[in-house]
This record gives sequence, C-alpha cells and structure tokens, in this order.
Amino acid sequence: MNEETKDTAKQASPQTEETMKAAAAAEASAEAGTEAEKAEKPEEKVQEPDPKDATIAAQQKELDELKNRLLRLQADFDNFRKRNNEERERLGRFVTASVAREFLKVLDNFERAEASMEKNHDIQSMEKGMTMIHKQFDKVLETLHIEEIPAQGKPFDPQVHEAVMQGNNPDLPDDSIDMVLEKGYKIGDDVIRHSKVRVVHNG
Repeated sequence: MNEETKDTAKQASPQTEETMKAAAAAEASAEAGTEAEKAEKPEEKVQEPDPKDATIAAQQKELDELKNRLLRLQADFDNFRKRNNEERERLGRFVTASVAREFLKVLDNFERAEASMEKNHDIQSMEKGMTMIHKQFDKVLETLHIEEIPAQGKPFDPQVHEAVMQGNNPDLPDDSIDMVLEKGYKIGDDVIRHSKVRVVHNG
C-alpha cells in the first residue's frame, strides 16, 4: 500500500465511524419511539358479556320451546279430531245398519204378503198377513226402544206435539188433543218425530 492509499484510508475511516454511530443513534431513537408508543397506547380491555343479552337469549329459548309445544299440541288435537270424526262415522254406520237389519225383516214379510196377494185373493188371508206384519213392525220398534208419543186426549205439549189444526170439541177442555193426524215417536226423552195433532179451542 503506497502512502496515498494509506492517507485515503485514514481519511475514510473517521467518516465510516460517524456513519455507524449515526445509524446506531437512529435505531435507538426508533426503539425509544416504539416503546413510547407502547407506553402511551392503553391496553385493550376484554369486553364483558352484557347480562341483558343472556336474559334475552334465555327468553328466546323459552319462547321457542313454548312455540314447539304449542305446535305439537295442535297436531295432536287435529289427529284426535280426525279420529273422533272417523269413529263417529263408523258408529253412525253401525247404528244405521243395525236398525236397517230389523226393518228388512219386516220388508221381507211385506214382499211375501204382496206375492201371496197376487196368487190368492182371499181377503181374510190378506188381512191376517197384514196384521202379522203390523205386529212384527211394532216388535221391531220395541226392540229399538222406540215408543209412540201419547197424544189422543192428552194436554197439548209443544215439546212432543205439533199443532197443525184447531177445532171445537165440547167433550174435551181447551188446549187438549182430540185428533192425531200423524203419530210421533221418541227414544227415551229424545223425540224422533213430533206428533201432528189437532188442538181443542172451544172459544
């Protein structure tokens, strides 16, 4: 190394040291600024859950459970109503069939009587046959617990009688029945058909 080179190196060396010192100082200043920012910046607090939110969530859950329970009850009620309607229809058909079987026996005898009348014109035999059919019919009504509503000579009762006429009859008091135009029938206290009657009105 010649003298000129050495002089140049000696001159450059102090500048390099100064540059390094400046860089170190800048780095230290930056670190200090970062620490200062950290110190100035407040620590973020973890937000605690609001008790109101928990209450609302519990109420919503309870509301959903009640809604589901109501839907299940409604579905059960609909199924019960359908089953009840079906059972009522089956019961109605059963009762109708039972009544029809009893009256079909009367119809069979009536048809036999008609066939006999075509072959035999004996009036006494026909009267006897009709009397037997009438008795059989009464027996069917008795089997079904169907009773005739008393009307002839009885006081008029709008619960079981239907007044279709009025008339004079000195032998009976007013508001009594002196003529039955159509018989009425009942089962127990339930009226099947009101008696159509004429009511005495002597005034």
